[in-house]
Amino acid sequence: MKKILVVCGNGLGSSMIVEMNVKAALSDMGKEADVSHTDLSTAKTEQADLFLGSEDIIDSLDDGSRNVVQLKNLMDKKELREALENNM
Repeated sequence: MKKILVVCGNGLGSSMIVEMNVKAALSDMGKEADVSHTDLSTAKTEQADLFLGSEDIIDSLDDGSRNVVQLKNLMDKKELREALENNM
């Protein structure tokens, strides 16, 4: 099963909301994944098939070996679904 990690600066509010939106979108798409959220510092030590986060912080995770997706608007469900469709 693929692992998706939602990343935000503190790993609290916004990433938890996006995690719930990811789970809902995956359910609508008929796909399954292990989805969790964390802060940026912890994410740097984590392994995942897909890292999602806002464009202002997620760039620091892009080391060339990770599948990192920048979201312009964390609360835009359409943008989130497109990101999942293109990366799952």
